[in-house]
Amino acid sequence: MEAKEVHYGRLIDHIQLVVRDLSASRRFYEAVFQVLGVPLAGSGEDYFWADELFISSADSSAAQGKLTGRHHLAFQARDPAMVEAFYRAALANGGKDNGPPGERPYHPGYYAAFVLDPDGNNIEAVYHGPGARSAPSVRVTF
Repeated sequence: MEAKEVHYGRLIDHIQLVVRDLSASRRFYEAVFQVLGVPLAGSGEDYFWADELFISSADSSAAQGKLTGRHHLAFQARDPAMVEAFYRAALANGGKDNGPPGERPYHPGYYAAFVLDPDGNNIEAVYHGPGARSAPSVRVTF
């Protein structure tokens, strides 16, 4: 039996993005993942993934030949400096500005930056402020 960490309270288990240019997307996502402290978990000829995000080319078997369209994904940042580093890395690696780092009106302490990835997906890095808490994690055995 393998022990796995299950994150109760999360809505999303995983997300797949199907992209036009896998190498351009990999350059973009590897750069932003590096500043966010998220390691690449694996890759193959027509895909790569990190944490719960799976990115593949349209010709991968999982994609069934279709692009996924436009999405908004928000990645958690530890502090405002990480949000700013995300923004700089994204722009330096094929991203386009969609809202520079700064406070947002969503709730007090919401500090975020928005960029468009090479396929036009709206990618955000957000820091919720010093009082933010995350969902509890538990370890279970399957």
